[in-house]
Amino acid sequence: MTGKIPDLPALPRTRTGKGAARQARRDGFVPGVVYGGGGDPLPINVRFNTLFKMLNAGRFLSTLFNLQVDGQDDVRVICRGVQRDVVNELPTHVDFVRIHQDSRINMQIPIAFTGHAESPGLKMGGVLTVVRNEVELVVTAGDIPAEIPIRLDGMEIGDVVTISMIELPEGTEATITDRDFVIANISAPSSLVEEVGEEEVAGDLDEDAASDTAVSQGEGGES
Repeated sequence: MTGKIPDLPALPRTRTGKGAARQARRDGFVPGVVYGGGGDPLPINVRFNTLFKMLNAGRFLSTLFNLQVDGQDDVRVICRGVQRDVVNELPTHVDFVRIHQDSRINMQIPIAFTGHAESPGLKMGGVLTVVRNEVELVVTAGDIPAEIPIRLDGMEIGDVVTISMIELPEGTEATITDRDFVIANISAPSSLVEEVGEEEVAGDLDEDAASDTAVSQGEGGES
């Protein structure tokens, strides 16, 4: 199921150059440009507050946007670069590239874990350790999955979920193909780990004590 593509409103930028860019920033905008997709470069202005909020939300460089420019047809774009001020790191310029419906692109897709209540390992107090909250996939721009579901039912303590165990949506594939990387695992609770550690230490002490006794008896027998 494809997730909702967020809208990104913008205004056409009629003037270009450093002077026009500085004026745009004074007016509360971040200048940018849209290129690629067989069209001419399109200078735009994005409201600073809108862009700043989206940047802080995370995954900005791997999110597909529905760019809405006054006087232009909506177009899907993905960000290919954000320039920032060297002092305060605030955005000063942004570049977007047009994406067609059938374009193949790399996207970070979030993982959604379900079936916690049906996991014997979690019922015993095991801990779900998430190694990756999202996975980079090659997807079709017109059919981007909203998430990758992973069911935990039946998983025991010590079980591991790797990428090869996940049934990816049709038409998608992982960008990492040279290894079967880990997504998550169910580890033993710390209390159990501590208990096992204490038992091992106690066992070692008993063995040491028995060894000392044997040595002592041996020394006594020689005298």
